[in-house]
Amino acid sequence: MKIVGIAACTSGIAHTYMAKKSLVKAGEELGHKIHIETQGTIGTEDALTQSEIDEADVVIVAADIKVNGRERFIGKPIVDVPTNVVIKSPKGLINKIVKTYGG
Repeated sequence: MKIVGIAACTSGIAHTYMAKKSLVKAGEELGHKIHIETQGTIGTEDALTQSEIDEADVVIVAADIKVNGRERFIGKPIVDVPTNVVIKSPKGLINKIVKTYGG
């Protein structure tokens, strides 16, 4: 499965990067292609390309705040979760997404 997403927390520092790291590690360990951009106090990092978005099967928005650029994902299934869920149980989340959306 190809997964893209955004990680963002209220301060834009710790939980943002912890969520990204957890998702990427779990996704790769489970055999999925995954790319997560971060949005925080220093702006957007590892921005998703339109090609990555077009090829994605699902979008994960792991955020505790409103994120920018959601309009890029029109027509894609979007899973909204708080960062703490992703940090605590990234494999569980990804496995649930695979059951729901295939892959």
